[in-house]
Amino acid sequence: MEDADYKNKVHPKKFSLWLLCLGILMLFAGLTSAYIVRRGDGNWFDFELPNAFLYSTIIVLLSSVTMYFAHRSAKRDELKGIKIGLALTLFLGTSFIFSQYLGWKEMQDAGLYFVNPKEGDKVSASFLIVIAIVHVAHIIAGLIFLFVTLIKALNHKVHKKNTLSIDMCNTYWHFVGLLWVYLYLFLYFAPDF
Repeated sequence: MEDADYKNKVHPKKFSLWLLCLGILMLFAGLTSAYIVRRGDGNWFDFELPNAFLYSTIIVLLSSVTMYFAHRSAKRDELKGIKIGLALTLFLGTSFIFSQYLGWKEMQDAGLYFVNPKEGDKVSASFLIVIAIVHVAHIIAGLIFLFVTLIKALNHKVHKKNTLSIDMCNTYWHFVGLLWVYLYLFLYFAPDF
């Protein structure tokens, strides 16, 4: 069935994507809850978030703008805009991963590593590293989705009458972007809890 067949219904693929996003949301709710509980147990080392994570946040917000541009271009049947928007989003998504790497490097330079909770008092760094790595895994999935959608756009398979793939890509990309903003704000303000 084509997009037009689901005009007044939710496409099963979109519904599956929403369920996936719900599952991801539950995963990160569990991780942030564990962070709060473990922090309350004591033996916790507070440290400032690496500056690179702020840059990651700015990059992911910019990538949402370029994704919005690509999605809007698809709705308007502006094929060049779709390609430019998706390519820029792909570039910014890759830049996000690089900035995360720089953040982990900053942590390493400050002596903050992934540690066994029984061996040290810097388990707080372990939580940050796990949360960031799990999020990067979801960003990588989004980059693959973006790449596939860009290939479809280059083959003229994304346009006003066929927007399912870019609709789903748009939803997922904004979801993981907003998720990072939440995680950054949570970790930034966590020492004040």
